[in-house]
Amino acid sequence: MSLTDLGAVLLRQFDPETAHRLAIRALQLTPLPAPGADDPILKTTMAGLQMSNPVGLAAGLDKNGEALEGLSRLGFGAVECGSVTPRAQAGNSKPRLFRLAEDRAIINRMGFNNEGLEPFAARLARRPTRTAIGANLGANKDTEDKAADYVAGLRRLAGLADYFTINISSPNTPGLRALQGREALDDLLGRINEARPGDGAPVFLKIAPDLIGEEIGMIVEASLAHRIDALIVSNTTLERPASLRSAFAGESGGLSGAPLKPFALKALEAAAEAAGGRLPLIAVGGIASGEDAFARIRAGASAVQVYSALIYEGPGLIGRIKCDLAARLRAEGFSSMAEATAARR
Repeated sequence: MSLTDLGAVLLRQFDPETAHRLAIRALQLTPLPAPGADDPILKTTMAGLQMSNPVGLAAGLDKNGEALEGLSRLGFGAVECGSVTPRAQAGNSKPRLFRLAEDRAIINRMGFNNEGLEPFAARLARRPTRTAIGANLGANKDTEDKAADYVAGLRRLAGLADYFTINISSPNTPGLRALQGREALDDLLGRINEARPGDGAPVFLKIAPDLIGEEIGMIVEASLAHRIDALIVSNTTLERPASLRSAFAGESGGLSGAPLKPFALKALEAAAEAAGGRLPLIAVGGIASGEDAFARIRAGASAVQVYSALIYEGPGLIGRIKCDLAARLRAEGFSSMAEATAARR
């Protein structure tokens, strides 16, 4: 077991939010070695974004961009920080983060707790360059015109991130998921398109897994109409599968981890069917192995993101996923990631 994986085991002895804070601190202070070169078969280019491998970190771990140097040394192809809102906010009352160990899952109702755009921008200005760094944008809880918050984030951070994600799918900010309706979405994406960074940094849209196929199809078409560069499928779910065993299963908030897998995969399949290769897709939700990652790529994803599985498996999971994924690509006769995505089952 590596020292980083041992650290993950030790962190699980603390309550989840304390463990989260300690993990960020450790990533700030621990002098981690630079990762080795990735297998060339894993090289990924998506929406103009070049990555040495398709395994990214999902938003939520480093909300304030505090540990980008440490995270960039763990072997990710991309690291997404945030969500960040224009103004600092405390988020929801505690407790708001729950570890469902029996289910390999997490429930959170954090509520976009973060320090706001200015500290975030200052840290992004010093971001490492070995890994693509994304900025996940959110809206303040008390903002009436939530689209204006996304525009403000995009404009303030222009030139500071390699890509941007418009997060309209968190279940923990009232009214946020309503932006996934067509009228509100057209207004939001039209304004985002006008505020698009001049350096050509791609803009992604992150959607919920709790949408039906017709809704996802509508979002795909709206995204194409407004030049969104990729969809991230998906965020946490409000569903509570009957299979959950943890005493925390009834807590409100978004569920992530292993139980999210079937919901996220279903949403990805619907998005791939609607997109028909016209819009790149990034898969998130319940990915905990090379097998999981390969299944999402064969379902039409160009890249994947992980987060909850790291809590249970430790950072060594990243290398294991990459190694297994490279082996599976070759075993199936593919010479590149792009070839595997294009040959969607």
